[in-house]
Amino acid sequence: MRRITFAFLSPIHKASRQIGLYLEAPCAAAGVGTAEGHLLSYLRSYGPCPITALLRVFGHKPSTATSMLNRLVERGLVARSPDSGDRRVVLVRLTRRGIASADRLRESLVALEASIRSRLDERAIEGFRATMTAIEAATRPPARKELER
Repeated sequence: MRRITFAFLSPIHKASRQIGLYLEAPCAAAGVGTAEGHLLSYLRSYGPCPITALLRVFGHKPSTATSMLNRLVERGLVARSPDSGDRRVVLVRLTRRGIASADRLRESLVALEASIRSRLDERAIEGFRATMTAIEAATRPPARKELER
């Protein structure tokens, strides 16, 4: 059987694993797993936000997101509350303790970002951005009209 080389997917998969390994220790220090750490960091930048937005951004199944949020609520890191504008919408926000944890995790992310950036010139960064844009376009679900053809 011929071995297939994935010029884009294999390095992205490896980088994703490496980032996860890099974040294990800071997340463990915060008392959370890496997926929960990503969620805390996201909420620090974009929260409070509806659970539906978290599902869209992270791609978790609703049951997985619910379990994760339950654990974070139990640890006192996040709180859920109805949106005052639409009581059907549940917002997730960081607590004071969650903000402190997210800030410590953010320090690790900023350090990683700076370390990566220091190894690249502007041309390489632009190439990376172009690659990520191409991946986004290639993986975007087809428009409704394309599905009907």
